[in-house]
Amino acid sequence: MSEIARKNGSVILSLAAVIIVIYGMQMAKALLVPFLIAAFLALITVRPMLFMQKNRVPAILAALIIVSVIMLILSIVGTVVGRSIAEFTAAIPSYQARLDTIVKGVLDFAVERLKFDESIRDLSNFVDPGFAMGLVATLLNALRSVLTNVFLIFFTMIFILLEASSVSTKVEASFGRKAVTFQRPREFMTNLGRYLGIKTIVSFATGFLAWLLTWSIGLDFPLLWGMLAFLLNYVPTIGSIIAAVPAILLALVQLGPGEALATLIGFVGINLLFGNFIEPRLMGYGVGISPLVVFVGLIFWGWIFGPVGMLLSVPLTMTLKLALESDEGTRWIAIFLGSERDAQYALESRAADE
Repeated sequence: MSEIARKNGSVILSLAAVIIVIYGMQMAKALLVPFLIAAFLALITVRPMLFMQKNRVPAILAALIIVSVIMLILSIVGTVVGRSIAEFTAAIPSYQARLDTIVKGVLDFAVERLKFDESIRDLSNFVDPGFAMGLVATLLNALRSVLTNVFLIFFTMIFILLEASSVSTKVEASFGRKAVTFQRPREFMTNLGRYLGIKTIVSFATGFLAWLLTWSIGLDFPLLWGMLAFLLNYVPTIGSIIAAVPAILLALVQLGPGEALATLIGFVGINLLFGNFIEPRLMGYGVGISPLVVFVGLIFWGWIFGPVGMLLSVPLTMTLKLALESDEGTRWIAIFLGSERDAQYALESRAADE
């Protein structure tokens, strides 16, 4: 009985620790979010920095060059897109009013011409077609406010990049022969950096084509839709859908059904091109996370860190999965978080050990 009570107590303590950690992350998100952005940018740019160091560029100079270029790009994009965000936010009420009128007209047509039941009119009380537009404004405004803390991001990124070149030496000096036990985390960080680098290139191309599409159709705020497609492309599968919906709704309100259909076809074509052909060829592997976990992670990290947590949900979930894999007692959770391929690999490994 005492053994059962001890196990139950251990489970309760573990759950309490998890709740405390989650609560602590929420309370400290003002500090953690800029650090996460800096770590994200450092993972993308660490390879160019190491390449510069191999070509005899001093570490501090290489870090300053990379960080300065990144900050210059962010400043230019932030200034240009920030103006569009402010104008779009101001125009949202008028767009929502037009959407409500369109929805009411469709419901009236369904009742009067198609002889649907009168109760279908009540759908307008439960469906908010303008929600997607409001969500876009909230997401981009929150991201813009985070990026105003540019100095903290700037210095954190510099120190992370400077540390990257010496971390392996420190591990070997600290643990000696045991440094080989860090092989898996090192491989994970390498793969994560490669994944984020390729994903950034693909996301940039996706955003550029989304901007070109919406600009050619004549949609308002094309830079905004290109930026949204770029950012949400970091979220597999559902990110592209979330990015397309508000642009399609705006095309319906601003230009009409034909242009809305053209916008829909254009976004589907862009996402099929990159999601099904180009990105798999460049990656050579998936993210190693179940699609359901990707969706739940999007909600979970968004709840903790806000819009930045949503954008970084996949890297954060991959990091959590690695941490869970490192302990025998929590490895089963990592298997549930992983893909079917990971589960099959675990079964083969267990069979080989037996």
